[in-house]
Amino acid sequence: MARVDTSGATGYRLSAPAKLNLYLHVTGRRDDGYHLLDSLVVFAAVGDGVDVAPADDLSLAVTGRFAAALGDTASDDNLVMRAARLLHQEAGLGTDCGAAMRLEKRLPVAAGLGGGSADAAAVLHGLCALWDISPSDDDLARLAISLGADLPACLARRPVFVGGIGENLDPAPALPAMHVALVNPGGHLSTASVFAGLETTTAARDGRFAEAPGDAAGLAALMAARTNDLEGAAVALCPAVFDVLAALDRQPGCLLARMSGSGATCFGLFDTAAAAAAAAQAITEGQPAWWTASAPLLSAADEVAVSRIPAYM
Repeated sequence: MARVDTSGATGYRLSAPAKLNLYLHVTGRRDDGYHLLDSLVVFAAVGDGVDVAPADDLSLAVTGRFAAALGDTASDDNLVMRAARLLHQEAGLGTDCGAAMRLEKRLPVAAGLGGGSADAAAVLHGLCALWDISPSDDDLARLAISLGADLPACLARRPVFVGGIGENLDPAPALPAMHVALVNPGGHLSTASVFAGLETTTAARDGRFAEAPGDAAGLAALMAARTNDLEGAAVALCPAVFDVLAALDRQPGCLLARMSGSGATCFGLFDTAAAAAAAAQAITEGQPAWWTASAPLLSAADEVAVSRIPAYM
C-alpha cells in the first residue's frame, strides 16, 4: 500500500519512477496475439511527477520537457485519463466528485521506460488517497492489467519478476545497491512495431533466480547471461539504439549496457552514483541532443510516498 502523509493541505503529490527491464525474455505468444514475457523489472529514482487535487470533474494538465509529445490529454488514448475514469467508475462515485490532475512529463515518451504506465499508476495511488477509497488488491490488479501490460508492475513499484502478459508478479530477491545512467537518442519507438519486428519467440526459459549476488558486479554478470529479446527488432527500427549501447559500454565502470523494454532508452549499470553520473555527463557532452539521466535503483523498502500539498487550482 502507498504511504500517505496526512499532514498539510488539500492535494496529493506522487512520483512516477522510470521502469527498467534488467532482462526481458519473450517466451511465447497467446492465441489472441499477446506475447508472453519473463522479465526482471526494477525502478529508478528518476521520473515524472503527478499532482491530484479536488475538483468537480476530471481534468489533466501536462507540463514539463516532454509535455508536447503527449498530444491531446483529453483523448481516450491518454492512459492517465483512462485510469482516472476507470477508477471513478469502479468506485461508483458521483459526477460531482472529480480531480484536477497535473502531470510533469520529465521522461521521454514511447521510450521503453513505462512512463505512461508509471504516470497512470501514480494517479491511481493519488486518487485512492484523494477520494478516500481502498480497492482490494485483486480489484486494483484487474483494473491495472485492463489498462496495459506494464501497469501491474508500475502499481507495485518494487523489484518484481513479471510473467504472463504482465499480470503475474512475483517479488524479486533483495537486490544489491545499484546505479544507472539512462540514455535515449530521441524519437519514438512503438511497442507494437517492435513486437511486430520480433522474428520469433525464444524457447520457454526462465531467467529467474532465488538469491541475488551481493554486489552490482555480480548482478550485472548474472544479467549478462540473459537478454532483452526485443533489442534486435528495436535496432532494426532505430539504429541509434546500437550507438547508445556502444556509448554506454565505453564508459568507465559500466558493468552492463542494455536496452529497456521495447526501447529506445538504454541503461548502463554502475556500482556507484559518481560513476553513473560521470557516464551520463560524458555522453551528454558527446551527444547533446540525446536525453540522459543518472539515478539509483529503488529497492523493495522504498514505499510509494503520497504527500499532502497545497491546492494548486
